[in-house]
Amino acid sequence: VQLQASGGGLVQAGGSLNLSCVASGRDFVNYAMGWFRQAPGKEREFVATVSWGGNRKYYADSVKGRFTISRDNGAMSVNLQMNSLKPEDTALYYCAGARSGSSWPFTTANVYSAWGRGTQVTVSS
Repeated sequence: VQLQASGGGLVQAGGSLNLSCVASGRDFVNYAMGWFRQAPGKEREFVATVSWGGNRKYYADSVKGRFTISRDNGAMSVNLQMNSLKPEDTALYYCAGARSGSSWPFTTANVYSAWGRGTQVTVSS
């Protein structure tokens, strides 16, 4: 599966953005999907993940209650609704797909085999 993320931009603290990731290929439904982010000078970190059917979701503590991940298997897409944004949310955001892993939730980057190009999110104070 190939992934293309979009929806990033510049927003003031407290604002919202909705990131979208569209997949091409035939087996999107066989991938658990996740979002990761990487700020300058920092390692890539897990943000959120959603299971194959969309019924299970898991979030990093830093975004819990503010971000919502969802997927539409018919549209082959996964979204990340980001509310109450903070300057520390500034990063390059990546969507990724994992066919399988040792245990759910999939929070480590090395479980994910498909990656899209990042979309930049900048939150000003």
